[in-house]
Amino acid sequence: MSSTHRGLHDPEGHLEADLALDRAPHECLIKAVLGWTGDPGLAPADLQQIALLLTGAARTVAGDVRRAADQLPDEHAARALADVVLDEADRRLAVRMEGTVRCVQGRARLVRALYERLDRFVAAAPSPSVPPEPLHPGATPITTCLAT
Repeated sequence: MSSTHRGLHDPEGHLEADLALDRAPHECLIKAVLGWTGDPGLAPADLQQIALLLTGAARTVAGDVRRAADQLPDEHAARALADVVLDEADRRLAVRMEGTVRCVQGRARLVRALYERLDRFVAAAPSPSVPPEPLHPGATPITTCLAT
């Protein structure tokens, strides 16, 4: 029997860079998971699915952190910090997933930390010196419209 599914070959990660992760649902999940003070009453398979979702988010945000750090000048101290943060993320993601509250909360903390680091890198990134081109030829840039 042959499969009709095809794998996507994207070794340079172009698609991942262009498709932003929807952050709000992950932040809601992180908040809920970290709010558990005891047994949430979920089956181990459900906990493993949540851990799997958070693992995917962590890997995607880690890629975003790498791309944001690459935008910084080579001598910027945050670039070295990015390597440390990403090495730690890789180490934590290499630990086998389990269907436990502890595992899910660990993944949630990792995604939260990666988002925090990403926000810092984006804030530290140099802003482009050239204003963006209008979306349509002949359109007036928004900054011009606001200045009048």
